[in-house]
Amino acid sequence: MKDLSQEFSQTLAKRHWGKKYQELTQQALHDKDVQTFIQQNQTKITQPMLDNGVDAIYEFVQAKNNRKNFAIGYVPQLMVANQAIQVTYHPDKQLLSRQQQVQLAQKFMTIDMASDIRQANLRDYEQGDQGRQESYLAAVDFTIKYGSNPQEFVPGLYLSGELGVGKTYLLAAIAQTLVKMNTTVLLVHFPTFAVQMKAAIQDNSVLARIDKIKAVPILMLDDIGADSLSSWIRDEVLGVILQYRMQEKLPTFFSSNLSMDKLEKHLAINQRGDEEALKAARIMERIRFLSREVVVSGPNRRFK
Repeated sequence: MKDLSQEFSQTLAKRHWGKKYQELTQQALHDKDVQTFIQQNQTKITQPMLDNGVDAIYEFVQAKNNRKNFAIGYVPQLMVANQAIQVTYHPDKQLLSRQQQVQLAQKFMTIDMASDIRQANLRDYEQGDQGRQESYLAAVDFTIKYGSNPQEFVPGLYLSGELGVGKTYLLAAIAQTLVKMNTTVLLVHFPTFAVQMKAAIQDNSVLARIDKIKAVPILMLDDIGADSLSSWIRDEVLGVILQYRMQEKLPTFFSSNLSMDKLEKHLAINQRGDEEALKAARIMERIRFLSREVVVSGPNRRFK
């Protein structure tokens, strides 16, 4: 079989290009990657393909050698397709990494959370204080069960504990693990969200905001019980969200400085000081269905 490199050289010689361009194409022909491509496709490449493939080879070599100025973020590759020599471009490792980070950011949504919360991870949490073992194991257990069968309902966690013991960090760490499993998570600072919902009355966006939150695959409500709630926020906002998630069996997480029992007492007293024990019990019925309480203990690490 005639050597394909020679055939390329002959093809170039037949063309009436300028001397400089002929030199460049000859150099491209002898590029190591081009030679490898030629040898690997000896049985596929025909003379007509040679006649029409020189430009593609030249483009390939130029793109490969000038990636900072040409097709940034992509790696050129020669291929034989549709009876022709073609150049295709594939994302390089750096671009794939950036794309992955963007995808993760899109799946890890937050409302009024600190920007550095996305840096949380379970490994760092595990290496914390002794009081974190139970909550760490509960977090790992959830991710394993949920990952093995996302269609089966697995209750989330209700993380209770004193200030600064790492409840919010653990929620974020669980979220990071879940988004890597291709699950969308929304982490919400609930006291701020409650204030926003009151303001939403003015622009008639209450239902839209509730709809955005209630159906997300994994919802995390951080710092619930930190402030007194109006009856409207408790029943028409939180109650509606939790009712939907209970009906659809969507895992929900909570963090609070209060235990579940104390939260029920807290929810029973509205901002006017009226006691509404039955309505609080209804909310807690949904919280207890959607999550399992885990106590997070240890020293206050917030100022360390």
